Amino acid sequence: MANVLIIIAVVFIIINLYYFFTDKNYRKSYLSTILLRKLFFVVFGLTFGFALIYYALSFNETVVVQSLSSMTPIEPTFGNLLYFSGETILSVGYGDMVPVNSARFFSLLQASLGVLLPTAYFLKALDKSSDKEDS
Repeated sequence: MANVLIIIAVVFIIINLYYFFTDKNYRKSYLSTILLRKLFFVVFGLTFGFALIYYALSFNETVVVQSLSSMTPIEPTFGNLLYFSGETILSVGYGDMVPVNSARFFSLLQASLGVLLPTAYFLKALDKSSDKEDS
């Protein structure tokens, strides 16, 4: 069951990233609310997808702990893992939950996406503004 959830979540994340980088509806306006909404829904989708991964991993191992010194496990409810996923993609964590075991790899990947997606958004917006100035 856990492996199936992980595969579904990874496919969901890949679809969200593909959608973000291929859909060109943002080109219809100079200051694109379409692109901003798209970024919001993709980040929300990635947050949910990674929460599913953490939840699936929690079936077999401890995923998050309170601190590395105490190694006290956090209860692996979907709500707790959704919160962890949200804080990881938006801020690289507050420190109240620390990933352990295989969740470390996924949290690094998620934090990287949390930094790179807004950067890609602004690069697309700048690209669009320079296209308008060239015309």
